Amino acid sequence: MTSSDVVTEEADAERVAPPVLRCRDLRKSFEGTAAVNGLSFTIAPGETYGLLGPNGAGKSTTILMVAGVLAADAGQIDVGGRAMTVRSVRAKRAIGYVPQETALYPELSGRENLRFFAGLYGLGRAEGRARVEDVLDIVGLADKASATVKTYSGGMQRRLNIAVGLLHQPELLILDEPTVGVDPQSRNAILESIEALSAAGMAVLYTTHYMEEAERLCDRVGIIDRGALVAEGTTRELTGLVGEADHVRLDATGDLAAAAEALRGLPTTRTVTVGPDGLDILDADARTALPDLLAVAAGAGAVVRSVAVEEPDLEAVFLHLTGSRLRD
Repeated sequence: MTSSDVVTEEADAERVAPPVLRCRDLRKSFEGTAAVNGLSFTIAPGETYGLLGPNGAGKSTTILMVAGVLAADAGQIDVGGRAMTVRSVRAKRAIGYVPQETALYPELSGRENLRFFAGLYGLGRAEGRARVEDVLDIVGLADKASATVKTYSGGMQRRLNIAVGLLHQPELLILDEPTVGVDPQSRNAILESIEALSAAGMAVLYTTHYMEEAERLCDRVGIIDRGALVAEGTTRELTGLVGEADHVRLDATGDLAAAAEALRGLPTTRTVTVGPDGLDILDADARTALPDLLAVAAGAGAVVRSVAVEEPDLEAVFLHLTGSRLRD
């Protein structure tokens, strides 16, 4: 076996790695009204999956079922290959659940809080103390560990709440609106911590009302509305799904009319508009097409001074699919 064969086999193994979370046809109703209606999705090791939806779409109900807090009416949830129910102790051990509300003891220090929860997780004294220091580093609170939690800012308390969820080294971390109401410094610290955890191989289920967070963190996004998954994919896949195009602005002089006519002949170009200071182009895939756009414009007599590209975002997709903005 050659070294290239070994690399190929390792790559194949990574591609077929089973998902950490698998949800199949989840259903839950309250008093005859469907809150979750046939929801299915998976999360792979090292993947951050964003679950987005308007208020009342079924996000919270889904999270509670995944965490084993709420029983599903139908469907199946597997975490790390173990079936999840409200009585599934082994499956629950694979989850770190960080709810919106902080659950901390204000009169204790950050370190004392973590040591208490380490005991609840069943960690031995030496292991627990080591994990406490590890998670304090992860969330950036090592220098504040001896201060009482009542002196922490709201953002620091949320970071400590995340640290609690990491103590037992879960396979899946569930984060429900972790940055609501926090200061910018803590918010950035939280996002950096999540990025590091994902890079280290942890699967993350993430809900947020901040679209820029989803775009920054999430490898894939599932958009739910009225309890059903209406779209799923990367940001690029989702924007392509609803026909959104990239906006390319060429600040240019010269024969702009000829350049516009030539650019309209490119396969991914949708529209070209001539303005007083250049050209505005809508293109299906500016990342790939930009070299051709510049070459064709120059070849037709335009002198390009600068280029700006604005890609479509998740907000436009969300509005198109649900009829509302994420924060409505």
